[in-house]
Amino acid sequence: MNTLLFAMSILLSLAMIGAAFVAIRVKRISMAILAAGLVSLLASVLFLFLAAPDVAMTEAAIGSGLTTFLFFFVLARIRGEKRD
Repeated sequence: MNTLLFAMSILLSLAMIGAAFVAIRVKRISMAILAAGLVSLLASVLFLFLAAPDVAMTEAAIGSGLTTFLFFFVLARIRGEKRD
């Protein structure tokens, strides 16, 4: 593993840890959902650096895209039921 790839992996790992910390500590639920989606997106980039493009595409589509959409969909449904 060359030095640049190692440095990028460390940088992505630190960014993932920071985004996970934000997802846990933030008070607004929508910001927590976005931070969790960011963790998944950064994981897909890390998988791409580790030469696993199939895993990276699956993580980006399911982990970041679909899960984030599903969380926002459920959040909207829950907030809609409170108003009724």
